[in-house]
Amino acid sequence: MTGSGHKPPSGWRIAVLGGGAWGTALALAMLRAGHFVRLYARDPETVAAIDRGENPRYLPGIALQPGIVATNDIEAALDGTDCVLAVAPAQSLRAMLTTAKTDMPSGVPLVLCAKGIERDTGALLSAIVDEILPDNPVAALSGPSFATDVAKGLPTAVVVAARNEGLAADLAARFSAQNLRCYSSDDLIGVEIGGALKNVFAIAAGAVTGAELGASAQAAMVTRGFVELRRIGAAFGARPETLMGLSGLGDLLLTCSSAQSRNFAYGLALGQGKPLAGLPLAEGVPTAAIAARIATERNIDAPIITAVAAILDGTITIRQAVSALMTRPLKTETDV
Repeated sequence: MTGSGHKPPSGWRIAVLGGGAWGTALALAMLRAGHFVRLYARDPETVAAIDRGENPRYLPGIALQPGIVATNDIEAALDGTDCVLAVAPAQSLRAMLTTAKTDMPSGVPLVLCAKGIERDTGALLSAIVDEILPDNPVAALSGPSFATDVAKGLPTAVVVAARNEGLAADLAARFSAQNLRCYSSDDLIGVEIGGALKNVFAIAAGAVTGAELGASAQAAMVTRGFVELRRIGAAFGARPETLMGLSGLGDLLLTCSSAQSRNFAYGLALGQGKPLAGLPLAEGVPTAAIAARIATERNIDAPIITAVAAILDGTITIRQAVSALMTRPLKTETDV
C-alpha cells in the first residue's frame, strides 16, 4: 500500500528502504522518535504483514506499533521524504541505490544502516553513495544493536556519523528517543570500517566456539582481531578513538558473543560442521574475502582476517588455521 498522512510538527518524513529485521526495527525506532515513516519492501507479502502489524518472517513474535506505512513502490516511499535510511545488505546496496536514483530528492541525507565492504570493488558503502547519488549527503548509523532489541524498545546506544559534524549531530538528535541514544561523529570512515570488519571477527568467534576450542581461545581471537581492525582502520584514516567506541569495540564485543548475531551464528555452524545452506545472510562472508585482499594489497598484517577468508573458501580447516596462528613468530603485544 501507499499512504499520505501528515508530517508531525517536529518530525520528518523518513523513508526506510528495506523490510527485513533491521529495516523494520529502525522504522519502529523512527516512529517512536516522532517521525512519519514509510517503509519500502520488495516483497508484497512483507508489506501486507507490516500493514497487519507484524513481520513474522523477520521479527517473529513482535507486534509492530501502528503507524508505519509499508509499500513495495519505491517512488511512493521516497516521495517528499526528508531523510532516507538505506538498510539493504552491503552487496545489494549498489542495485538498490541505482533503482532509487530517479526518485531520490536532491539534498536529502542518506543514512547507511548496513555494514560491509563491496566485494567486487573494495569500496566502502559511502563511496557507492558518492558515486550514484552525489547530490545526497551520506551518513552511517552503527553500533552494538540487535534488531529484536531495538524493535522491542530495549535500551540501545548507537552512533551516527557524517563528514559534516553539524549533519551528524542533527541526525543523532532527530533519531534519539526513549531507550535509543544516538551519539554523533564526523569520522564516517572510522564508523564504516568498524562496522564492516567486526562481522569477519564474529564469524571467527562463532567458529572457535563451534569447534569447542575454549573460552580462552575465543578471548584471544577477539582481542587480537581488534588489533587487526585498528591496523586496517588506520590505513583508511580512521581515528583510534572511533574504533574504541560504539561502532568499533562496542559492536565487536556484542557480535562476537551472541548467537543473535547472524555472523556469529554462521561461524558457529561452520565450527560445528553443520550445513551452511539456508542460514540467514552473514555479511562477514563476502567482507572477509575483500578485507583479506585489501590487507594483502596494502601490506597490512591481518592473520585472523586472512585465516577466516581461507576457511570460508575451503583452503584450510579451522584447526589448521588456529595451529598456524599459534605458531606465528612471537612479538611484543603492543606491536600493532
